[in-house]
Amino acid sequence: MKKKLLLLILISLITGILSFVVTGLSPKQSFIISIFSTSILGTLFFWEFRISFVFIGSGILLLIGATNLENFIKFASLDVILFLIAMMIIVGMMKEAGFFLWLTTIFLRIKNLDGKKLFIVIMVVSGVLSAMMGEVASTIMTTTVIFEICTFLEINPMPLLISSILSTNIGSASTVLGNPIGVLIALRGGFTFEDFIIRSMPVSIIVCLLTILISLIFYKEHINKISSKLKEYNEDKNFLYLVSTPPDPRTKISILIFCTTILFISLHRRLELLFGLEENTLLIMFPVISAGIVMLYRHDKASHYIEHEVEWNSLLFFMFLFAQAGVINSSGVANSIAKKIIEGTGNHPRILSGVILFSSGFISSVLDNVVVVASYVPIVENLHILNLNSNPLWWAVLFGACYGGNITMIGSTANIVALGLLEKKQNIKVDFFKWLKIGLLVGLVSMLISYLAIIFLPIFR
Repeated sequence: MKKKLLLLILISLITGILSFVVTGLSPKQSFIISIFSTSILGTLFFWEFRISFVFIGSGILLLIGATNLENFIKFASLDVILFLIAMMIIVGMMKEAGFFLWLTTIFLRIKNLDGKKLFIVIMVVSGVLSAMMGEVASTIMTTTVIFEICTFLEINPMPLLISSILSTNIGSASTVLGNPIGVLIALRGGFTFEDFIIRSMPVSIIVCLLTILISLIFYKEHINKISSKLKEYNEDKNFLYLVSTPPDPRTKISILIFCTTILFISLHRRLELLFGLEENTLLIMFPVISAGIVMLYRHDKASHYIEHEVEWNSLLFFMFLFAQAGVINSSGVANSIAKKIIEGTGNHPRILSGVILFSSGFISSVLDNVVVVASYVPIVENLHILNLNSNPLWWAVLFGACYGGNITMIGSTANIVALGLLEKKQNIKVDFFKWLKIGLLVGLVSMLISYLAIIFLPIFR
C-alpha cells in the first residue's frame, strides 16, 4: 500500500510539473492539475478509498482558493445527481416487483433453445436492460439469471457472463438512462433523449450485433457444450422455474410507472418547448416525480428504497468529482489544454474526434468511465468556446468511454460488479488476459465503428 501511495504522489507531482513546462500553466494551475490527478489516480489505485481522495482533494482546492464554496456546489452537478437518485428508486421498485426477472423469462421461452440462441438472447436482453435501467442494475439482474441457468446445467458461467457484460456496456451508450455519463453528456452538451435514440442507439445496435457475432465465434466450443446440455431439457423446459417470476399486480403497476416515466422522458424536449420551460428541466423532473409516486405507492418500502437502492457512495463520489472537474474549467486549465489539443491536431475535426474517442476509450479501460468523462467534459466545453463544433466531440466521449470499458476487466463498474459476484457466488476468478483477448477485440471494433459513424454520418455534425 505504501508503494502505491508513493507512486500516486510521484505521478501526480510529475503531471503538475509537466503541465507547467509543456502547456505553460501558472504554478497555481499546475497545482490544481496535481490535486485533480491525485483524486483520479487515488480512485485507480485505492478504489475502496475513492470517496476519501475526492473529499481531501476538494477540500484542498477550496483552501488554496481555486474556487469558492458557492461555485463548488454549483459545479457538483446536482441535476445529474437528482436524476440518478430518482431512477435508482424507480429501478429498486421494479427489481423488488420481479419485473426484470419476469422479462428475462419471456425471452428465455424460446422453442428449441440451444447454446447459440441462449448466448444471443442473454446478450440482447443485457443490452436492452442496460439501456432501460442502467448498466449496474442490469448487470445484477442478468448475472443472477446466468448463474441460475449455468448452475442447473452444470456449465461454466464465465463465457456467458463475459459476453453479457460486453453487451451491457455497449447498450449503456444507447440512451440517456444507460449510464451516468449519458446524463452528464446530455445535460452539458445540450442533448435530448431523442438525440440519443437517433444518434447513439443505431450505432450501439450495430456494435452489439457485431459483438454477438464475435462472441459466438470466440466461444464456439463452449456454446456446443451448452447445446448438448440444453437438448435434454428442451421438451419440458424445467430449468425455467429457476428464473420464472409471474406478472403479479405489483409487477404490472411497476411496468406502468416505468413505461410512463420513459414516455415522458422521451418527450421532454417537446414538452419543454410547448410550456416554455428551461432546457432539460423535465428530463430531470419527470423521474423525480415518478420516484415520489413510487414512494407513495410503496410507502412501506420508501425508506428501504432510499437507504438500500440508492447508491449513496457512488453519488457522493460523482458529486465531488464533478465539482473538481468544474474547478478545472473555471480555473482556465481546461481552456489551456483545449488550445494545446487544437494546436496538436491542426484544428481538424475528424482528427480531433478520433483523438478524443480513442484516448477516452483506452483510458476508460483502466479507469472508471465516469471519472474519464468528468475529466473530458471541461475540455470539450472549452473546445466549443474556441469556435469548434463540439457536437461530434460529445458523442466521441460517450462512445469512447462506454465501449472502451469492454477492453479490460476493470474498465467499467458493470465489469467489476459482475466479476465480484462471480467470485463470491461461484468461486471463479477471471484471468486478466482471458478477458483481454475478447475485450480488446470488441473494444477496438466498437470504437472504430463509432468513429466511422461520427466522421461520415451527417447526424453527428
